[in-house]
Amino acid sequence: MKRAGRLMERVIERDNLRLAFWKAARGKRTKRDAALFTARLDGNLEDLARELDEETHAAGPYHQFTIYDPKQRLITAPCFRDRVVHHAIMNVCEPEFDRFLIDDTFACRRGKGRIAAVERARDFARRCDFFLKLDIRRYFDSIAHSVLRQRLARRFKDRRLLDLFGRIISGYETAPERGVPIGSLTSQHFANFYLGWLDRFVKETLRAGGYVRYMDDFVVWGEDRRELRVARDQIGEFLVHELCLELKPDPYINRCRVGMDFLGCRIYPSHTTLNRRSRIRFQRQLRRLVREHQRGNLGSPELQCRATALVAFTNAGRTASWRWRNRVLGSLPVDDQGLVPGYPGR
Repeated sequence: MKRAGRLMERVIERDNLRLAFWKAARGKRTKRDAALFTARLDGNLEDLARELDEETHAAGPYHQFTIYDPKQRLITAPCFRDRVVHHAIMNVCEPEFDRFLIDDTFACRRGKGRIAAVERARDFARRCDFFLKLDIRRYFDSIAHSVLRQRLARRFKDRRLLDLFGRIISGYETAPERGVPIGSLTSQHFANFYLGWLDRFVKETLRAGGYVRYMDDFVVWGEDRRELRVARDQIGEFLVHELCLELKPDPYINRCRVGMDFLGCRIYPSHTTLNRRSRIRFQRQLRRLVREHQRGNLGSPELQCRATALVAFTNAGRTASWRWRNRVLGSLPVDDQGLVPGYPGR
């Protein structure tokens, strides 16, 4: 595949940096570092352009916090100035990353996403008898910096851009020369690209009949267990030797007709439902929103907006959950003004 070059000039163009600022500022304008950057916008963009051009840009401090839903994760968010840089890079480089990826990988791509991945998985469940579901152990924390740099150099030939990639990669570690931060725009695309080589191995070398990947969650379909056991062993060897990664110790092979948990859904050949974990999560979050509204910590418009987003998750991708969803929503007493003030949020 032909390598992409002469991209750094486009990254540091003033129009691109200004567009990157507007993307980075979306929903962040009231944050202190965003407000300070905005107060001297033209000067800060000029400084960024000069630093990027002269290769003197250094990553700023990260802000770390922990989330617990749907599972515990340490989020490492870059400072606002670096967010602008990351958007400037991806405005130019995202099409090049996307061009490398196969059609059956769905994370961090325009026109793809979770819903498309679920629907594609259901298509394969209809066609095949068995599935093999795999996951990578501590994926973001395990990405090898040296391997990532080598793979990027096989896709991009602009030396200054590769040096900038290298500075971003080396600015964070979970172990010596390992790990990219969860919460950074560049990390999402680096991580998705890193497993693009696995995609090509599965499709071009193993010739898998069915394959879907959403970041580090991926499924292979086949006609019998033996075929999938062989695929499992070969995929494990490829990950260890080529990408310095390990599979989680519990790969799962079963018949498609019994259903498969994937991306919050339970996928059958004939239909898709929410899985048990998503149902519990939906009910807990909805009740938490109700409690926050009763305590006066959440206004009615924000309550409606966030509850609508929760309902949309349960309704996505032709998921057959409307009866259960209506029962849950029907359990919340309402009056003409909305939720009954005395509702205990049980």
